[in-house]
Amino acid sequence: MHDSPVDPTVFAELSEAMGEDFARELLDTFLADASTLFAELQRAVDAADAAGYRRASHTLKSNALTFGAVALAEQARDMEHAGVPDGAAVAAAQALFDASAVALRGACHD
Repeated sequence: MHDSPVDPTVFAELSEAMGEDFARELLDTFLADASTLFAELQRAVDAADAAGYRRASHTLKSNALTFGAVALAEQARDMEHAGVPDGAAVAAAQALFDASAVALRGACHD
């Protein structure tokens, strides 16, 4: 197993299937829109909104899986299944997103 928070083969397969330019566009959208998802997660924590927390966690999980950000997807899955808004879990997911974004940008330019 490697130390990267992402599985680089997933992005490579996406690029092959969708075309490199479109895959990069999708990745850029995911990276740009993540701040909105994290804001939704934080609002859910602040409001003790379990449904909103699960919904945002599910979206984050799905998006992360699309690009092979497996560690982030696992964290988001755990958050979704817990269903209880948890600020520490959101902070952990944010850290994993940050690390994943660096790795994905690298994979995108390889």
